[in-house]
Amino acid sequence: MAYFDNAATTYPKPEIVYNFMNDFYRNYGFSVGRGQYSLSQKANNLIIDTRNKLKNLLHCPNKQVIFEPTATISLNLIIQGIILNGAKNIYISPFEHNAVTRVLNYYEKKNVIKVHTLNVSKDMEYDLIRIKYQFDKVAPDFVIVSHASNSFGLIAPVEKIFELAKLYDAITLVDMAQTAGLIDCNVGLSIFDFAVFAGHKTLYGPTGISGFVMNPDIQIPTIIFGGTGFESANQDMPNNLPEHFEAGTLNILGIAGLNAALSWIDEKGISTLFKTETEKRKRLIEILEQFWFIKIIGNKESARYVGIVSCLIDGISSDSASNIFNKFNIAVRTGLHCAPLAHQFMDTYPSGTIRFSVNYFTSDKDFEELEKALEVIEDNM
Repeated sequence: MAYFDNAATTYPKPEIVYNFMNDFYRNYGFSVGRGQYSLSQKANNLIIDTRNKLKNLLHCPNKQVIFEPTATISLNLIIQGIILNGAKNIYISPFEHNAVTRVLNYYEKKNVIKVHTLNVSKDMEYDLIRIKYQFDKVAPDFVIVSHASNSFGLIAPVEKIFELAKLYDAITLVDMAQTAGLIDCNVGLSIFDFAVFAGHKTLYGPTGISGFVMNPDIQIPTIIFGGTGFESANQDMPNNLPEHFEAGTLNILGIAGLNAALSWIDEKGISTLFKTETEKRKRLIEILEQFWFIKIIGNKESARYVGIVSCLIDGISSDSASNIFNKFNIAVRTGLHCAPLAHQFMDTYPSGTIRFSVNYFTSDKDFEELEKALEVIEDNM
């Protein structure tokens, strides 16, 4: 199979991830915080080490790492917590995932908040001057930006946006589901209050392990309650971090895989991973541009991208193209990619686009199979 759906989940994983998960879970796959025996402590040490590896990768030694099953749960915990703390005016980019927009839609329909969209030009440039005017007109309480669009790959200038937001004492949240482990970002800066990561995407770990990094000085209520392994007599969730947000048994197998993946990223170097993915995105575009019936959406020379390319095929609806590529044993994503507002902004709503996404492991054979498939499609147009 030629795999071009890495924006959903990177595949394959580094070999060290498979091997370490198998070995660790067979020998130390115990619950953490539920026993004082030595084998449980080994599992606990792995979790501590993984938190430290994430802090090192994201340059945030003084912030807290929280583990959750998915980035969606992480976003819900943060966004709902900030709203419960009284945030009213919330700004988002036009490229946010449903994990952000559905939460905000729920509260906006109840007249609890007002959602504003950051100004982005049709040339896909964040207009910082106009964004400053927006903030002057209606001061932000909370600013949420997807570091890179999961539909079009556009990288946002989050540092500059958050610097503006902090002039108004806004809380900031960057969604790094498509960039953690790929783009070097100093989350340790005071302009970053929250940063969400997805273990199974550009961190090259398994599914079922994600989370967020947070400024420990910000206190927000939780919306998930349960056991934490200590203070069991207390019917309130502990205020301690990370336990305040980590109800239930952690996914020790997923954390083991993430730990191995972080070691692999450190060995390869994050700049090397981004350079390689950028080169493979360029090769992907060169292949797609050979075919008259393909229209690439949102690719601007002045912009920066992760390894995602969205396109349309003349005469074939985007939501039906997946079956066509599947016949050639090529994995792509079609439709709205859980980001309908992004497609409204790019005028590709409601059918969406055909999304190709590469990663470090995308091979020459993958590209060759894609090119052959497109040649056959062209012959039958």
